[in-house]
Order: sequence, then C-alpha cells, then structure tokens
Amino acid sequence: MTSVNTGLNPYAQYGSAYARAAATPSLANALNNDPADGTPPLGGSAATTLTLSEEARAKLADASKLPDFASVAATARTTLDQLYAAAKVKGPIVDGKTTISLSTLDRRALFAIATNNGGKFTPDEQAVASAELKTRFNAAMAPAAATTRLTGDYSVSYKAALDYLEAASPEEKATATWAAQHDAVLKGIKATQHAPTKAPGGIANDPVADYLAQKPGTGTSPARDFASVARDARALLDAQKAEAAKNHKDLVFSSGRRTGQLADLSSLDNRALSAITLNQGKQFSGEEMQAAKKELDARTRTSVLSALKQSQSSGDPRQLSLGILKSYSAMSTEERQATNWTPEFQDLALKNYKSTASLLSILHG
Repeated sequence: MTSVNTGLNPYAQYGSAYARAAATPSLANALNNDPADGTPPLGGSAATTLTLSEEARAKLADASKLPDFASVAATARTTLDQLYAAAKVKGPIVDGKTTISLSTLDRRALFAIATNNGGKFTPDEQAVASAELKTRFNAAMAPAAATTRLTGDYSVSYKAALDYLEAASPEEKATATWAAQHDAVLKGIKATQHAPTKAPGGIANDPVADYLAQKPGTGTSPARDFASVARDARALLDAQKAEAAKNHKDLVFSSGRRTGQLADLSSLDNRALSAITLNQGKQFSGEEMQAAKKELDARTRTSVLSALKQSQSSGDPRQLSLGILKSYSAMSTEERQATNWTPEFQDLALKNYKSTASLLSILHG
C-alpha cells in the first residue's frame, strides 16, 4: 500500500472511478460534508492522507506509461489517412454523409482529432470525431438512463456519468468543459443521496439532465445486423484456426485439452458471443457454441458480482437490483436470449428494487 498526501488539491479526494471503492475517505463521505454547515470543504483538514489499493497503484502506473499527446495525434492522423484509402474517399464527409467509421479509435485519439491537436485535422474531421465522442457518451449513459426511467432512481444515471467522466484522458480532464460537467455531476450525486427519486434541478452544465431530456435511444448508433456480427465472429475463429495450423496444432476450446492451441474469445464482445451461442446461421460447431456460452456466462456473473460488491461497499441494498437492471438494459435482444435473461427476470429485479426502497423509506422515517 502507498500513501499519498493530497494537500490542498480537492480533486485528489475523488480519485479515479476505479480507485474510489478502495480509497479512504470515500466519495460518499467527501460529498456528505457540506461546506454550508460550517465543516471544511470535502471534509476534514487541509491535508488528507489517502491510501491507494494495489489496483489504484497499477492504474497510476499505467497512466505514467501513456504516449505523449503529440504522438497520439500523429497516430490518429495516420489512421484517418488509412481509413480514407481503404474507403477510397478523400474526407470523412461527402455530400453530407459520413464516409468512414471512427469506432476503432480510442477516446484519447478522438479527443486529439476533435480539438485539432497540432493543427493536423480538418473541420470535417473535428466534427466527425466530436460526434463519435457524443455517441460514446450516449452509449455509456443509455443502460443507466433506461434503469432510471424504469425505477425513478436518478442516482444510477449520475454514477454512470461520473464513471464516464473519470475515464477521460488527462488532456480532456484539463479542459473547462470537463471541469464544469464533473462539478455538475458531483452536485447531482449529492442531491440523489438525499432524494434518489427526485431529479436534481438547477445545476448548470449538467450532462445527465441534458441526456435524460432526450427521447430514449436518441443519439445512439443503430445495432449492426446480427448476421453480420456472426460472420465477423466466424472470421475471427477461422483466423485463429489458420494461425494454429501454422503451428501444426488444432484450435481447441477447453483449457483441459492437453494439446492444441487454446482459442481466445476475449476480443469478442457480448453480442458476438451471443451470435456464436445462438448459432442462428448454423455456422458454428457445438464446441464453439459451448465455449462462447461459457465466456458469456462468466461475464454475466462478473456483472452481477460487481453489482453485489457495490451494494455491500455502499451499504445500500438497492444497488444490487439497480446493477442487474442496468446490465439488462445494456444487453441486446440476442444477448438476453443467449443468457436467458427474460422480461420476467427484469420484472423480478424491479420488484426487488421497489420493495427494498420501500423498506428503507420506512426505516428512515
């Protein structure tokens, strides 16, 4: 364990979204200290000592290894040029339509393009990158917002927004826009601690309020055709089989096999795993289907356990039901079918949330 003295830096008490669960004092404790009641801002003395977990230390170490921003911009410039060449176009927008997808670029690269770092990018490229960043925010918010609309609990949406903001690059965090939105979301979280079913109001620069004001699904990208997802999954497995054959091995799907090259399903998202599991096009073997189902079930268990851990660490039993409902909302129809998460399962989680909320309300008077 490593101790870090935060001095007068108020942001140090919040840390990253991942370190908050392990850091002391917690975000909840920091927010519960209201300067209006005479206590010092963010609770306590001018100098507070935080204890970082191994996970937090690892993330700090990873952050120190980030390439410099100029290199990120240069790589993004090269990637854009390669995308144009592959699509046989000269720019990202032709006749008002987007010609390329920026889905393969990470958030930091998109931010470099959107802010025209190094003067390397055109206005059209900046606009397309900004739109992609907006789409990713919407995608991050969609499951939580659906849960808020279902339960009336606004805390889950504000927590999702905080997680998204905390995952920003150092360059993005240095902007006035990020600081204003971060401050607004923290105010929203504090408000929902006292009244989770009341929408926080009157908060300037509140990205959650702006998002919830949209119609469900607004600003999100349409899901890809499921048959195309299956074809891509088939191609990935075939590529791994070919690589194994080069090594004079068979591609195997069980770690218990003593010979062969073990298939790697980690790069497949949950929808692709669902495509293999359901095998609607009859293009996957039973062994492939079983391996995909096993991986998908493991990820689903991790999601539920994460919600359980959040419930236990926060002392709020509603968090388990909220986490399950959020996971359900994040799933495609095919993912729900593959994992057997039925509408009845959603109804049960909602019922549990409401009954727990009612009991807490009674206990709190």
